[in-house]
Amino acid sequence: MLDDHFQYSMEELASLTKTANGEVLINIIQKRDRPHPATYIGKGKVEELENLVDELEPDIVIFNDELSPSQLRNLSSNLDVRIIDRTQLILDIFAQRAKSKEGKLQVELAQLQYLLPRLAGQGIALSRQGAGIGTRGPGETQLETDRRHIRNRIHEIKQQLATVVSHRNRYRERRKKNQAFQIALVGYTNAGKSTIFNRLTTAGSFEEDLLFATLDPMTRKVVLPSNYQALITDTVGFIQDLPTTLVAAFRSTLEEVKEANLILHVVDSSNEDYANHEQTVYKLLEQLDVTDIPILTVYNKKDQAPSSFVPSPNEEYIQITAFSKEDLDTLMDQVESFAKDVMNQYSVKIPANEGRLLSQLKTESLIKKLIFNEQYELYEIEGFVLPTHSINGQLEKYNGEGKNNV
Repeated sequence: MLDDHFQYSMEELASLTKTANGEVLINIIQKRDRPHPATYIGKGKVEELENLVDELEPDIVIFNDELSPSQLRNLSSNLDVRIIDRTQLILDIFAQRAKSKEGKLQVELAQLQYLLPRLAGQGIALSRQGAGIGTRGPGETQLETDRRHIRNRIHEIKQQLATVVSHRNRYRERRKKNQAFQIALVGYTNAGKSTIFNRLTTAGSFEEDLLFATLDPMTRKVVLPSNYQALITDTVGFIQDLPTTLVAAFRSTLEEVKEANLILHVVDSSNEDYANHEQTVYKLLEQLDVTDIPILTVYNKKDQAPSSFVPSPNEEYIQITAFSKEDLDTLMDQVESFAKDVMNQYSVKIPANEGRLLSQLKTESLIKKLIFNEQYELYEIEGFVLPTHSINGQLEKYNGEGKNNV
C-alpha cells in the first residue's frame, strides 16, 4: 500500500510539474529507510544524478519532498543544475495562479518565509524577470543574502494582509447580517469543485484539468429547488504535504469555510488515491478548527470511477457527474434537506397588507407552502428560516395555530 501511495505521489509531482509548464524528462527513485541527512538521497544516487544531469541537460531537478536548507546547499554544490523541492514547486504554481491582491500577497509571504532560512550560499535569483519553474515572484529585488530586506518585506506584507483581512471580515459580517444559508466547496485539488460551482451558479470561475486551477475564493448566489437563495463559495484546492507556510498564509482565505452552514467535500472518485485525498482534506480542516460544521461528501466523476471504488463509511454522501443536470438537481435536493435541518420551521398567517414582511419571507426564508386565503385576506405560509435571523421575532406575532417552532 505504501508503494502504491508513493507511486501516486510521484504521479502527482509530474502533474504539478505540468501545471507549472514543465516537462518531465525522467523519474529517479531510491528506496531508503530514511532520507540522508546531508543530501536527502544516498551518495551513489547523487553520482547517478550527476551523470544524468550531464547526459540529459535538464533545466531543473525537482525533489518530491521538502529539502532542508543544508540538503539544498549540499545538492547544489554537487550538481550543476537548479534544484527545487516539492514545496517550491507548489509555491511557484500558486504564484502563477494568484490573481487578486490578497492572493499575490499571501503567495509572496509564503515564498519569503520559505526562502529566509535557505538563502546562505545559494545565490538564488528570484526577480520577476526570471524565467522557468521556481523563479516566479516574489518582488522585483534580487534576494541573494539580504535577510534584513526579506524580514522587512515580510513585516510589510503582514501589515497589508491585516488590512485585507479586516475588509474580508466586514464582508463576512455583512453576509451574516443578510442571513443567507452559506455553503463552502472544499476538496483536493482538481476534484472538480470549480466545475460544480460554475454549473450551479454560472459564475465563470476558472476551471481546467490542472492542479490549483482556482486560487482566489469566489462567492456567488445559488438557487435551491424551493427558489431559496443560498450563498456558495469555491475555495482553493487542498493537496497532501501542502507547505505549512501556505496553510498559514492562506488561513484568512480558508476562514471562509468556518462561516459555512454546510461543507460540500468534493472528491474525485476516478482517482485511485481518492481515500488518501479525503484524509488530507479532513486533516487540513482540523488544522483550521473546522470540526462542527455538517459535511456532505460529493463523489464527483462517477462515470469515470473504477469498479473498485467504495464510498467511505460513516459519511453522508452523494455520487454525481458535474456535467449531469439530473445529478446536480439531486445534489441541490440534498443541500436543501441539510438547510432545513439547521433551520427553524415556521407556520404563520400573514395579513395581505404586510407586504414588506411577505417580501422578506419570500426572499430570506425557505418556503414550503404558500396559500392565499381569500376569505380572511391572509397568506398561510409554512417554511424554514435560519435560527439567528432577525425575522424570527416578527413571526412570533403571526403564529399559525400553534405550529410555529420559532
